[in-house]
Parts: sequence; structure tokens; C-alpha cells
Amino acid sequence: MDDARSAILAAIRAIPRGQVRGYGEVARLAGLPGRARLVARILSENDDAALPWHRVLRSDGRIAFPERSKGYLEQSRRLKAEGVKVESGRVRGARAVRSEDEALWGPR
Repeated sequence: MDDARSAILAAIRAIPRGQVRGYGEVARLAGLPGRARLVARILSENDDAALPWHRVLRSDGRIAFPERSKGYLEQSRRLKAEGVKVESGRVRGARAVRSEDEALWGPR
């Protein structure tokens, strides 16, 4: 489990400023395809203030926290501070992609 946790945290740290990834994409990048819920669980246990957790969204580009919750407001604030457009809890103009192929070539 420590290896999986380390791989997931490394994948999150590798997300460039101003970009987002979906939970499932983070899992794939960490070598753990299909483990999006594990990514969410590890993020929920995070105590590293430097981890860019705010760059991880649902696959449709939405913030996963309940609207107007403390986490929702903080994630929205952090994304906006990086120049990411957030409207009604959704990243506009770019959604979290499902795979590297989709990122390069678009959806199939």
C-alpha cells in the first residue's frame, strides 16, 4: 500500500500548475488503472500542505466536494489563483482527460 500511495502522490505532484487531472487519470499515471477511489481516499487522508490536491477533479471537470463546503471553496480559490477558469464548480475550457491518447487526439 505504501508503494501505491507514493506513486499516487508522485502523480499528483507532477500535475503542472494551471492544469487538472481526473482521479482516474491520476491512478493510471501512478500505474494503478481503475483505482480512482484509492486516489480519492489517499487525498482525503493527506496532511501535506504542499501537495497540489486542488488539481485533481472528477473526470467531467467538476470539483468533488459539496457545493459551498470549505473544501469546495478552497479548491475553487486555488484553481482560480493558478489561472484555471472555474464556473459553478466546473473547470471550463478544459476537462480532466481520460488518457494520454485523448489528451493528444481528443475523445474517440
